[in-house]
Amino acid sequence: MDVDIWAWVGDTQQQLSEAGNVGLAMALGDLPAQAYEGRYPQLDVMAPAIAQQAETLELPWLEFYARYWHLVGRIGDRAQGAVALADVEQLLAFAQREDVRDCPATPAAVEALAIVWANTDGPGYAAQRLETLAAALDGMSPERPGFTGLITQYVAALVDAGKPGEAVTYAESAVERLGTAGREASWELGAESARALLAAGRAEDALTALQAAAGFQADDPVAKEHRDGVRRALILATLGRTAEAVDALPDLDVVGDHPRVWVEWAHAVNKLASSAQITNTWQLGRVLRQWTDYFGMMGGYRARVDLALVAGELAIARQGVWQARLLADVAESGTAELRETGDLAERIAALRTAAEAATEPTPPGPPAERVGLFDAADGFNADPEKWVGWLAPLSGEDIEATRRHTTTLGFLGYPATGADIYWKLLVDTGDISTADPEDVAYLTTLLIEARQDERLEQMAGLLPHAAQYLALARLHSARERWQETVEAGEHALAAGAGLDARRLLSGAAQQLDQNARAAEVLLEVLDELAEEDVWRMIVMATSAEDWETVRKGAAKIGMPVKSKEGPIEEEMGLIRLILPAPDGGQRQVLSIRTGPATARLALPQPRGMDYNAGDLVVFDPQLLEPVPDDPEEQQNFVPPFGAVRILRPGGYTSYFFDGAAPSEEDWAEFTEVMAERGWPMWVYSDENYTVTHPTSSESLPGVFGWVAVPPDVSPNEVDALLDDATERWVHPLAWLDLAREIDVEVERHERIVKEYGL
Repeated sequence: MDVDIWAWVGDTQQQLSEAGNVGLAMALGDLPAQAYEGRYPQLDVMAPAIAQQAETLELPWLEFYARYWHLVGRIGDRAQGAVALADVEQLLAFAQREDVRDCPATPAAVEALAIVWANTDGPGYAAQRLETLAAALDGMSPERPGFTGLITQYVAALVDAGKPGEAVTYAESAVERLGTAGREASWELGAESARALLAAGRAEDALTALQAAAGFQADDPVAKEHRDGVRRALILATLGRTAEAVDALPDLDVVGDHPRVWVEWAHAVNKLASSAQITNTWQLGRVLRQWTDYFGMMGGYRARVDLALVAGELAIARQGVWQARLLADVAESGTAELRETGDLAERIAALRTAAEAATEPTPPGPPAERVGLFDAADGFNADPEKWVGWLAPLSGEDIEATRRHTTTLGFLGYPATGADIYWKLLVDTGDISTADPEDVAYLTTLLIEARQDERLEQMAGLLPHAAQYLALARLHSARERWQETVEAGEHALAAGAGLDARRLLSGAAQQLDQNARAAEVLLEVLDELAEEDVWRMIVMATSAEDWETVRKGAAKIGMPVKSKEGPIEEEMGLIRLILPAPDGGQRQVLSIRTGPATARLALPQPRGMDYNAGDLVVFDPQLLEPVPDDPEEQQNFVPPFGAVRILRPGGYTSYFFDGAAPSEEDWAEFTEVMAERGWPMWVYSDENYTVTHPTSSESLPGVFGWVAVPPDVSPNEVDALLDDATERWVHPLAWLDLAREIDVEVERHERIVKEYGL
């Protein structure tokens, strides 16, 4: 079908708005930006919501659109592999439905399948990728929107299939075809061509190709700069142009949020690690270990193995011999997930050989003194990676050394290794039932971090009753099994466990919306609580409207409350409340603090929001921004807090107004009228908002916003007041939605909207 997909998106947004789905309409056009800009919390909320609404409205193209962009956010920058495979396959099947397949965007489903296969195991799926992409490209014209993306994936598959020369030829032919059709290659196609040239041993040509692609538009414009920098650095490093490569390489704080480039970035760093400009430190090793685990969780099996090997080579270079050995184990175990292993066995063997031949760092003193030396070490400058090696001879024998060694292993990303050592000492060769609670807690933490749940449950069965249920409560809490956490916490508390059990029980009860119980658990030991615990208790007691407990908590932390009983309703200044927005983002709403953890929203909100002016909200009293140091800035600082829940709705209704801005005198009178009535009003337009003069067509300053009225005010009263307050204005104000609701002067308001281009 000859359809402009973006025009279709715009039409669909208008349809949704007219049907009252304003929030979804707003989010629809924002989905690509959410995927590309890494706003994944928003995307993960809004894309499924739009897809579900589309299914209800029987709009299959819209459903495809929402599901596709959600997947782009997962398999693109986040580089998810096997964990996303089933969803991609379902999208492809959906795209082949009779009522969907004519959508111009459906070839993107094939591209998504090729990407997720590449993320999972590029070489292992190379043949399937080529076959599937070839079928999709058969007969496809270069003018089609999906052509370039499919071609790019075909070139990538040829490289992964070990055919870089063929990939180069294919890319050159595709660029020529695009040019003949009057289209330009994408940056992604140019960059993939450069990767093929590099794989073919033509690094100089690869650099030329990447430079030529710099002017091309990118399908993912947000990622272009850092992806180009990583690939450029790798090519320059291959050419031995170290200084230029270091300059091109994006910093760790730039690439840290972009899993798609992690493996390539690590390869570039590995080539540059011998230079003085690259610091190969334990911090780098810790980050690479975290990345390796990420790919393991996301089903990026090839990336996990490749990254483990690169991290191992870097570990050898900084004398992290023990880590190199463990990374060789990680790589070897990871090969079991691969469909094709190529030369990985040789690379793993080479890493092991290098580890055996490497010289370990000289210990700072004899074994008997190392625990003391560890404790005396500078916490900022000490190298935990070296200390793991130095404490290893004592670990598993000496309890103090074991504590330090295993917890440091966990810190560096090897909790399973630490758990094995602790387990042998406390369980296999010791009596864990009589072990120090601190050691039980250390081992519990390691087992949780290593995700060895069955082993933890086995250990818990060997412990006394209180310690057993405390360990289980910690496990359930870590896995967000809140009801099980409550039950285990109750058992632990009944058996005499201390404050840790109360915290776990209270937190889980809060998650289950059992706020009265959650607060009570902490109130019972109020004198033992730290200030952070008291604030948590205040929040939970406020949610339960247990004002007596709130007052006790406020007294404990020294916060004055004037009233002695009943709900706390005092004016304690302005704050900003951070609440969820319909598009999955956040809104800041100016509010009046009424208690230690309550505030009343002061600003009207658009229709369709879950909250409005007049609502009483419970908030978390932990500041989300630090108080400025500058005294002048402090005067204007309105502290922000995160909203927890709506305690009591105010019942206010919002009405939208729009039009040409009146004179300052008229506007002052208008706002005064609203204030006298106690109707919150807020202008959402800024100085850039203009409307069109109906006769001269000149631009006029515009104004739009919302006014909120309490539940005892009827829509007709609002209409009458607005009419009376604006009747003498030079240009009329429109409140079309209200007019339609009460069926009063609808045509007049429609005419104003049309004439002024509102």
